[in-house]
Amino acid sequence: MAEIRAIKWANNRLILLDQTKLPTQEIYTEIDHYSKAVTAIKEMRVRGAPALGITAAYGMVLAAMNWCPDQGDINDVLTQAALDLIGARPTAVNVAWAVKRMQALVHTTINPIEVSNQLLNEANRLFCKDIETNKLIGGHGSTLIENNSSVLTHCNTGALATAGYGTALGVIRRAWEQKKNIQVFHTETRPFLQGARLTAWELAKLNIPTTMIIDSAVGILLRTGKVDCVITGADRIAANGDTANKIGTYTLAAVAAENKIPFYIAAPTSTIDLTIPSGNAIPIEERPSEEITHLAGTELTPKETHVWNPSFDVTPHYHISAIITETGIIRPPYIEGLAQAVINSNE
Repeated sequence: MAEIRAIKWANNRLILLDQTKLPTQEIYTEIDHYSKAVTAIKEMRVRGAPALGITAAYGMVLAAMNWCPDQGDINDVLTQAALDLIGARPTAVNVAWAVKRMQALVHTTINPIEVSNQLLNEANRLFCKDIETNKLIGGHGSTLIENNSSVLTHCNTGALATAGYGTALGVIRRAWEQKKNIQVFHTETRPFLQGARLTAWELAKLNIPTTMIIDSAVGILLRTGKVDCVITGADRIAANGDTANKIGTYTLAAVAAENKIPFYIAAPTSTIDLTIPSGNAIPIEERPSEEITHLAGTELTPKETHVWNPSFDVTPHYHISAIITETGIIRPPYIEGLAQAVINSNE
């Protein structure tokens, strides 16, 4: 089975599979400056919390490699790059997590060449570690999926959203590889259609049969009893287990709770933010109105239409049956379990 690689590093360039072109075109774009990585993140040419973290790490590498003496102190350049990268997608904590790890290395040396080498080594390490982490998540999570059962997922959480393999979609993939004969449902994930464009494309590449539904059909689907569990990814998990994820996740979790269907979150420990006590403190990114008012460049609504377009919502911890990380499965209450998971991941 051919592996999907949406992020590559070659010839001192960051190479990204442009996810805005999928599924009709598979186009890779070369990034030679950190500012272009910022733009790629903002424009969702790369997306998915783990993938954003990896991209930000390589963005810091590019900032160091492109440094020249007339720019001033390299630390100042890297500080500005860090601010720009973190600000590109504020909800996904993986960006800040990766950038801070890169910044921590800079204090160990003042030699610009050595800085670049250290940052590149760390970015490569984070890339490889992410794939390993995702496979562990897949292994733990697949134990929650029974033989001959059905699973529903939302947004895109596969190889496209990570360095490789995937989180929630990685769990589904692992269950399929174990020949559990599962049935997969996925939403189209409006308004950016990550499910319709990306999840459907990934599952087709993996030869995993799936059925797509519109977002507003989750209620009737879950009420019919055709789904045994729901699993999604996460962009930030608060200390109490409240979880920010793609808009529509909260609705899906609430409907799952109403129908007594287990709702699982699959995410690496780098997505856990113990500095915030609850989801109330998670910043929610708002996206351009054109994502709703236009479709493929065609205007759908009157110009006077007012739009509110939050990209994420927060699912309260009491709607989450379990959180799957590379360290294992965490069940409620989450405060101690999440804290311990972070400790275990750093050992």
